[in-house]
Amino acid sequence: MPTSLRNSRAAALPAKLSRSWLLASAASEDNFIPALTSEADSVVFDMEDAVPGPEKPAARERVVEALSTGMTAWVRVNAIETEYWADDLAALSKAPGLRGVMLAQTEKPEQVTYTAMRLTAGTPVLALIESAVGIENATAIASAPGTFRLAFGVGDFRRDTGASDDPMALAYARSKLVVASRVGQLPGPIDGPTVGALGDELLEACRVTASMGMTGKLCLLTEATDTINKGLSPSDSEISWAAELLRDHAAGAVVGDGSYLPRLARAQKISSLADSYGLWNA
Repeated sequence: MPTSLRNSRAAALPAKLSRSWLLASAASEDNFIPALTSEADSVVFDMEDAVPGPEKPAARERVVEALSTGMTAWVRVNAIETEYWADDLAALSKAPGLRGVMLAQTEKPEQVTYTAMRLTAGTPVLALIESAVGIENATAIASAPGTFRLAFGVGDFRRDTGASDDPMALAYARSKLVVASRVGQLPGPIDGPTVGALGDELLEACRVTASMGMTGKLCLLTEATDTINKGLSPSDSEISWAAELLRDHAAGAVVGDGSYLPRLARAQKISSLADSYGLWNA
């Protein structure tokens, strides 16, 4: 695939900072280029939920071909308990365009480690946690060798637990992933998709995501990516506040109270994110 077709901003952004994670069904190669030319920070070719069982071998071949002919993406592989997991990893280990894998239905730390061991050394593994067992084991999963970042499979978690989509009903699970990520020294976790939401509805969902301490969000629609990027980025007012505080600090501002150093650290983080996301002139 010609380099010009890849979203160059997203291609240069470290995955630890990715806000929008777009799942592109591997059921058809027609889904790949629209995803890779979207505003998604990270693209995930989906060989799991998006592909029925009998079609999985063909989808795997489709993904490996794409990642061997110029495309670069993450790939959601099938759960370790399925008959497809080992073949998925054997095939992907030879694909030069593989950015990392998302392991479906992660419930135990060793599942991440076993996955990482079957891939080229250093390939990041994103643990998708989708059940009550996974949530309760999140701290161990976050600390497992090979774990790059945690993600929340909201739909399957709700089916497993009977929880509604009300933010309060999902607050414990989200908080568990945030705390586990911090304990494991990982980037902030990735929230699940808000299916079908666009515009203001999606911005509100991103507000909930950010308020919980999560820093990314899965999505299924290319049209959702830009909204997620905006919703999970520092706001204009935050950027202005950070710039002013950093200017004053550089000019010799004196530490006035115990809150100054935490505010300075926050300003520096906002400034760094604004640089990474190209927001200063947005």
